Amino acid sequence: MIPILYPASVQEYLDFGLIGLGMSRFAGLWVGFKAVTEIVESAGSIYVNRDDPKLILPEDAVIPKDGLHIRWPDSRFDQEDRHVNYKLPAAVAYARANSVDRIVFDSPQPRIGIATSGKAYLDVRHALDCLGIDDKIAARIGLRLYKVGMVWPLEPEGARRFAEGLQEILVIEEKRPIIESGLTALLYNLGGSSRPLIVGKADPAGRPLVPSHGETNPNMVAKIIAGRLANFGNMPNFLTPLSEIEAQEQSAKAAHSNIVRIPFFCAGCPHNTGTKTPSDSRVFGGVGCHAMAVWMPESGVKFFTHMGGEGATWIGEAPFTHQKHAFQNLGDGTYYHSGLLAIRACIAVKTTITYKLLFNDAVAMTGGQPLDAGLNVPQIAQQVYHEGVRRIAVVTDEPDKYGSQPGFPPGTTIHHRDEMETVQRELRETQGVTLLIYDQTCAAEKRRRRKRGAFPDPAKRAFINALVCEGCGDCGVKSNCVAIAPVQTEFGRKRAIDQSVCNKDFSCVKGFCPSFVMVHGGSVRKLKGTAQDLDTLFRDLPEPSIPELARPYEIFVGGIGGTGVLTVGALLGMAAHLEGLSCSVLDFTGLSQKNGAVLSEVRIAPKPEDLHTLRIGNGNADLLIGCDLIVSSGAESLKRTRHGRTRVVVNTHLVATAEFINKPRMDLDAKRLENIIGNAVGSGNTTFLNANALLTALMGDSITGNLFLLGVAYQKGLIPIMRDSIERAIELNGVAVTDNLRAFSWGRLAAHNRAVVEAAAAPYLASKAEAEKVLDSTDDIIAFRMKELTLYQNADYAARYQKLVRRVQQAESEKIKGRSALTQAVARNFHRLMAYKDEYEVARLFTDGRFQEKLDSQFEGFSTLRFYLAPPLFAKRDPNTGELIKKEYGPWVFKAMRLLAKLKFLRGTVFDLFGRTEERRTERQLIEDYETVVTGLLARVTPENYATAVEIASIPDEIYGFGHIKARQIPLAKKKEASLRAVFDNSGSIQKATVQKAAA
Repeated sequence: MIPILYPASVQEYLDFGLIGLGMSRFAGLWVGFKAVTEIVESAGSIYVNRDDPKLILPEDAVIPKDGLHIRWPDSRFDQEDRHVNYKLPAAVAYARANSVDRIVFDSPQPRIGIATSGKAYLDVRHALDCLGIDDKIAARIGLRLYKVGMVWPLEPEGARRFAEGLQEILVIEEKRPIIESGLTALLYNLGGSSRPLIVGKADPAGRPLVPSHGETNPNMVAKIIAGRLANFGNMPNFLTPLSEIEAQEQSAKAAHSNIVRIPFFCAGCPHNTGTKTPSDSRVFGGVGCHAMAVWMPESGVKFFTHMGGEGATWIGEAPFTHQKHAFQNLGDGTYYHSGLLAIRACIAVKTTITYKLLFNDAVAMTGGQPLDAGLNVPQIAQQVYHEGVRRIAVVTDEPDKYGSQPGFPPGTTIHHRDEMETVQRELRETQGVTLLIYDQTCAAEKRRRRKRGAFPDPAKRAFINALVCEGCGDCGVKSNCVAIAPVQTEFGRKRAIDQSVCNKDFSCVKGFCPSFVMVHGGSVRKLKGTAQDLDTLFRDLPEPSIPELARPYEIFVGGIGGTGVLTVGALLGMAAHLEGLSCSVLDFTGLSQKNGAVLSEVRIAPKPEDLHTLRIGNGNADLLIGCDLIVSSGAESLKRTRHGRTRVVVNTHLVATAEFINKPRMDLDAKRLENIIGNAVGSGNTTFLNANALLTALMGDSITGNLFLLGVAYQKGLIPIMRDSIERAIELNGVAVTDNLRAFSWGRLAAHNRAVVEAAAAPYLASKAEAEKVLDSTDDIIAFRMKELTLYQNADYAARYQKLVRRVQQAESEKIKGRSALTQAVARNFHRLMAYKDEYEVARLFTDGRFQEKLDSQFEGFSTLRFYLAPPLFAKRDPNTGELIKKEYGPWVFKAMRLLAKLKFLRGTVFDLFGRTEERRTERQLIEDYETVVTGLLARVTPENYATAVEIASIPDEIYGFGHIKARQIPLAKKKEASLRAVFDNSGSIQKATVQKAAA
């Protein structure tokens, strides 16, 4: 039973905080805040004055002679009496004396009143704005608005003054009817003519009105208010504003992308490896970043529990399941907070469970704070050993760092993370409570420390030879890393390492693929030129016209968590503040700060009283800054836009979602997403740029891409703030100031003269365009592959390809006139089968010059290359999986590849040692099978079964990867082919039956 204050803004958190402190001291009570995300997650301009608010001690409070505060000895009955009869009334008197509740709008002849508080108050003010009701119109129509600052207990004198003369009171509040119940109790005993009708959660007929679930929003509230005002005469016509609201809501239902960007671990995050468990294991999640394991199918995590409850679920479940063991994920910060108690509980009941404790050396979820008490791995091991843990194993990416005397308790074993699977299987068979400590520093913290020079930064970078890559995605499966990006090429979708995101975990190289190379030494290539040269480019940029602030200007920023999206909102808020403007910044993050969708809503106005809400309503955004194409084309972004009103500046670089890790062939069509955005706002209101590609070329990475987009928006006259203020805000932010200012300037230049920027980035862009070029013309597709197959083997081999493809082209032109899909499918997929990547071909693709050109375009000054290969004739096999194990090879391999590439003439002959393996024999058989299948299709293809024929001809696209990856795909592809061929055959029978029936 404590008084509850409900602030409606950042300013009120300051003001009510001081009032709450004063109330607590005066009344001897705890005083609480009602806190909702929309307010506590926001920022804004506030006024700070040491003399405000002027706190007034009430003179009408009844104070007992011995005072209000607790004392010793003090019985519970005395405490209750003092609390109910003196303390709470004193708090109410304090609230009354300091005008915590106030009438905002009044009327000389009031008829209807609205009582509201906190976030709902903001919704009401925005709703009144939408309906065109200001203080003057409110006075004319008899509307009184009451803002309740203390929702419980309700201050009675102010509430009665508010109700005086009213015929009806409408209470707008979220969730339970706290204010409504208080008003009803206060006003119930008034005389019939003096007692107003009170509506809130239900109307007078008992029908639901203000919902008790979910959250209120201005559009909903506007319709409720308009509906109640309609019961009174002499009211404005709300048809136009209600139609506008309806249009806004319809725009929110417009077409949008259905791709969801879920939260996920950072690139190189230790959770990527640490949360993996052997198949068929029972696994429970942890809190914080651990919770994101529920989105990793291979982790086995289905749900998680509260902090300190880790393992308790298994205590209750274990006696009733056939499984005898479970894994429980646990973080080091949670361990110190309360996780040790959970471990102690499992020891006490003698359950069999393995705690997987991630020691990542930082409280990662909330910004990388140091661990409480400074515990290290040996200390944790010692602690749990003496609690009674049966066995302790430490798994780490740096097992040598502990030295010869690490300080671990007896029986502790230390393993490299490559042994993670084996260690877990051993612990799973151990009775009692066991502990696996996974020791690897948080990836985000690594990046922070490396920037400060406080953490080793390996002078090497992983690189993928896209020509060798099969796009199988095994590198993503092995690493769970979001730094592995899709690259669309003429040979299909491949993979690349996004060097701007990569945190150098290097577990991706374990993917079973020979395309990985480690580049030692050197750095990412950057644009050459001095600072003076670059400043010359920016010096003469004209200043754009700044939008006038006749009303709040609303900017919606959407992007990926961890890439600086919230920084854009913070910089705009600070810049507005520097100009004396009022602003509010509302961020939506939560778990999404880790690679999920992050949104920032910025509203800028001349005065604080102009900002009646924190959120941008549906259809109200003046500007959408799209830092990510998927988020920008999603429902949350597009429902804020309106056709013809909203301008958009969007980064077209497509960053794959976490789902891409486990769905390597998922649809990621950037052009489709661009079209969705263009249709929503109008093509003339869009600016699309590949900020990542441009900045990678200009600055070596794309980390400052969001500031680049801000520069574009500013130069196009879409930011109502002066340049000096924005640049000053960047300086005050104090992070990568030089790079951020330069990126902002590059963005301005790109908006003013994109050709100049593209010319500066031309070498990198040209290389990127060439690598990602996809041919459209059938003849070009065939000619290109003919050339490649000649280089692959010889002209005769290419002629074999040409013979089948031209035969398909001829049949298609005769039977399916005007179509070319079947020819293109055969042209691409027959080449895919014929150009299988054996040892000779992999060697050629590394040594024919294209790989070197790509390396040189991305890196400079590197000294050594190292390769990761698993030659079938020499490589060892994993004892658990039976799969070949990759091994690191030095630069001498490059010379061996040059020799091996020249021996391609041995391919398929009796002297081809590599060709005798089961994998190579299968690949050659697939070529012959495909020729047979396609020949059969040509004999019976018709317009009716044409689409199925194209699908069958495209089956080889389902066969990808190397070794066991490819072997796993072949039966799946064959099964799909058999199913399609049945459909193809049946369609022919159906067609024949239809013809016979028509003839009869």
